[in-house]
Amino acid sequence: MSKTLKTVAIVGAVAASLAAHTTTAAAQAKEKCFGVSLAGKNDCAAGPGTTCAGSSTVDYQGNAWTLVDAGTCGEIELPAMADGTARMGSLEALERDLPKG
Repeated sequence: MSKTLKTVAIVGAVAASLAAHTTTAAAQAKEKCFGVSLAGKNDCAAGPGTTCAGSSTVDYQGNAWTLVDAGTCGEIELPAMADGTARMGSLEALERDLPKG
């Protein structure tokens, strides 16, 4: 192997290592936020009655989650429920806005 080819291989390995580290750091900066997804826009997987990403059937379905920036789940502004009660995201599954059935 030529010196240039070895250098390119080393630079590629270092770049791949840095990319993997950056991806891990970005993933750690996210958290599951339940009850904030629109129907069909949840991340994998919602609760009972759904199978994976995009399978929620109700807006703001309490057992469906979306990844959001860490620390922002409770700050997401959502429309109030039909009875006027405030609707907020949660770090745990909720019993509200579940599909009928």
